[in-house]
Amino acid sequence: MGAYYDTIAEQYQKSSQLPVRRYVEEYTYLNLLGNLSGKSILDLGCGEGSYTRKLKQLGATRVVGVDISEKMLFLAREKEDKEPLGIEYILSDVTTLGSIGSFSLVVASYLLNHAQTKEQLLKMCQTISANLEPGGRFLSISSNLSQPPSSYPICEKYSFTKSISSPLQEGTPITVTFKIDGQKFSLINYYLSLHTYESVFHSVGFKEIRWHPPRVSPEGLQKFGQDFWQDFIDYQPIVGIEISKLN
Repeated sequence: MGAYYDTIAEQYQKSSQLPVRRYVEEYTYLNLLGNLSGKSILDLGCGEGSYTRKLKQLGATRVVGVDISEKMLFLAREKEDKEPLGIEYILSDVTTLGSIGSFSLVVASYLLNHAQTKEQLLKMCQTISANLEPGGRFLSISSNLSQPPSSYPICEKYSFTKSISSPLQEGTPITVTFKIDGQKFSLINYYLSLHTYESVFHSVGFKEIRWHPPRVSPEGLQKFGQDFWQDFIDYQPIVGIEISKLN
């Protein structure tokens, strides 16, 4: 996994400027996070650090980013060297990270949808729980695995596509392909049911599980219009996840 992300790191970094990521993904994610003043935050699967840096800029006192890709972290540290914010970066597979501290927030963007099995998802969630203080929150933006495949074609006008080669069942690969500046790169997500997710969340001590629909920013609505975004709102290719840890 890390080696593959090394090959697409720069393309992935560029994709953060796509309208759908700026005006829907980022807006949804940051609104879920709320006031970050004084928070300690662990960003799992931090990639090239674009969100990691925003967390610090929004008032978090301590931010640690973890990723499996050396190239992704090279880009993150390169930005940190140029504009220091005091962010720590760790090269590690989330499933084997273990406990590195007690954080008031653990966050992740597009991490859980890479779990191929219930067991892999459990390992990710055990890491989340191990690093989350009692009463703390886990927040994530994720590919909506429950999006009906019949609606996948609507994604194309937002500069990405989803495709499957077999019916959705536990472990079915979902290929997500982005197109930016005339170039394409793909990521593989894996379908696991809502029931599987919620049973794993409960098993590691999480409660109050909330699934949040994507929201379009006022700027995005002004720039592209409601009609442009309506399919995204109706079919929800991405979803926000908010969970609290038991005290």
